[in-house]
Amino acid sequence: MRPSRLMACVAALICAVTTHAGAQSPRRVVSLNLCTDQLALMLADPGQIASLSALASDPRSSAMADQARGFPANDGSAESVVLAQPDLVLAGTWTTRATVDMLTRLGLRVEIFAPVNTLDEARANITRMGALLGQETRAQTILDQFDQRLTRLRATPGPSPRVALYYELGSTAGRDTLPGDILDAAGMTNIAAEKGLAFGGALPLEDLVLTNPDLILIGRPYGGHARATELLTHPVLTASGKLRLIEDGASWVCETPHLLDAIAQMIALRQDWSAAQ
Repeated sequence: MRPSRLMACVAALICAVTTHAGAQSPRRVVSLNLCTDQLALMLADPGQIASLSALASDPRSSAMADQARGFPANDGSAESVVLAQPDLVLAGTWTTRATVDMLTRLGLRVEIFAPVNTLDEARANITRMGALLGQETRAQTILDQFDQRLTRLRATPGPSPRVALYYELGSTAGRDTLPGDILDAAGMTNIAAEKGLAFGGALPLEDLVLTNPDLILIGRPYGGHARATELLTHPVLTASGKLRLIEDGASWVCETPHLLDAIAQMIALRQDWSAAQ
């Protein structure tokens, strides 16, 4: 976009925002991040959303892909955001940094959400997004339902298998991460703690085998061949009988009630494992 056109768009945007300055809720929200996409989809009135990131409609990463397909997608550029004339831009800490910096310099309202590492942090982000969108009542209703279901899930009885989350390039997630908190809520014991990996990190195949977990959880790889995922199909793992596929990896990613679906899936897996012993 030519500088003159960009500045004209910015001038129009400032005028529009000033006109609606007294409005309680934002009227045109643009999201640049997968998790803010889903928070907006969950909490905003449909007419409040001007556009979402392209990832929002990808079922491999978004648990709300079906809902997202009815909305325009942006390409993450400052130009596409400015042309949408938003009065609120939602972004993540590590995404589209150049765009966020440009939009901030241009004076647009940008709210940045950090990645969450616990279910409590997920709850806090739902509350915050509800306040930003003027949807506090809707957010509280969702949180009340979230808490009630989480309490029921945590109360599910049964033994606690020792499990490993195993990712590309031989990495794992520790207890002080969102996947680790999901395992904890599901009543599973994460072997990363035994390895001193509170936040996760490298877990060589040899260490994984010697630690001898009851179950090894891996995600469904994207299509095609990648060297990063070769280790997940190593013969020592496939022959162990311990590999379990996380069918719906998108439920593990962002701060929505779909996290509870991930917990429920792990509880079902725990119960299947217990029944087989």
